[in-house]
Formats: sequence, structure tokens, C-alpha cells
Amino acid sequence: MLTLGAILLQVASGAGLAKAGAVIGAGLAAVGAGIGIGKIGGSALESMARQPELRGPLVANMFVAAALVEGVALAAIALAFIVGL
Repeated sequence: MLTLGAILLQVASGAGLAKAGAVIGAGLAAVGAGIGIGKIGGSALESMARQPELRGPLVANMFVAAALVEGVALAAIALAFIVGL
């Protein structure tokens, strides 16, 4: 496990620019997925509070949308690791 100082030295020397970019990209993908899934869940709960009879279809649509967001995030993280190697 590299320390922050070692990572900064590699980035400053130009040797680790691809790895630094990959780590930043993976982090942004994870943060974006977390925000997106949070918004999906919040909107679904708000919709269920307004119309409780639509709970079944809303939950199904919520899971599909969350799976799509998570799939894109996993693809971005995998691509970031491939680029970083």
C-alpha cells in the first residue's frame, strides 16, 4: 500500500499520471453512482408516499434504474483500472 507522499512523488515525476487519473476516475464513478441511486430511492419513496397503490410497479422500476446506474458505474471503475495498469 502506497502512502500519500509516495503517490504524490510518482505523480510529480510523471510516472503515475495514468494511475492517478484512473484512481480519480474510479472515485468519481463511485460518487456519481451513489448520488444517482440516492436520488432514485428518494424519488421512489416520495412517489410511494403520494400514491401508495403504485408501490409494486414503482419498486420494480426503482430496482431496474438502480441496476442500470450501478452497471455504468462498475463499467467506469473497470475501465479506470484497465487504464491504470
